Amino acid sequence: MNLLLLQSEDFIDSRRVRVGGRRLTHLREVLRPAPGDALRAGLLDGPLGTATLLHLGAEGAEFAVQLDSPPPPPSPVSLVLALPRPKVLRRALRAATLLGTKEIHLIHSWRVDKSYWQTPLLAPQRLREELLLALELARDTMLPRVLSHRRFKPFIEDELDAIAGTRQRLIAHPGVGGDLASARGQPLILALGPEGGFIPYEVECFGQRGFTPVSLGERILSVEVAVAMALGVLALA
Repeated sequence: MNLLLLQSEDFIDSRRVRVGGRRLTHLREVLRPAPGDALRAGLLDGPLGTATLLHLGAEGAEFAVQLDSPPPPPSPVSLVLALPRPKVLRRALRAATLLGTKEIHLIHSWRVDKSYWQTPLLAPQRLREELLLALELARDTMLPRVLSHRRFKPFIEDELDAIAGTRQRLIAHPGVGGDLASARGQPLILALGPEGGFIPYEVECFGQRGFTPVSLGERILSVEVAVAMALGVLALA
């Protein structure tokens, strides 16, 4: 836990908070702060600052907080990701969150097994918990939006244009396309397929919506590596 991530319900008054649950366990068993120690802290969807420990007990930890710094700037990249296997999904969401992505659209495609949509990870509370853990690691406070689209064709035909807006539109596809690095710093939406990539029909559908192919190199990458590599390349100064 690189950041003590606070929520509005933690506040006793405007300058004092009390935390429990998973965060308390981590404080007691891992960080082990003493009264007077200051930790990095932030308010969910709000500013960063410090939390100075007042009391640490079995029932809760109380801090005096000063939150006066902005969170890291968000990535200008939104991600459209064909839903991967649940274990891979967790790693891909963590990578995207660590790299500052704030909008993630999970979609169905021909190579996505329908059973993947039944994973408990997509339950709202479980998904939120995973994203909060990633924010704590990244020292960020701005919670990403993760939206699910279980039907490919309605997503492409009815929703994608409104989602993409005027941003540059890119699709990463094995073995074809231009240089992804040339798009650094620009607001854009990037589509990444499942392992093995989108099928030709799906690539054509994205192309009809103005998506330009880009390459991540000659190697075939796993989904979580492709997510981290693509977003990492786009995040470089």
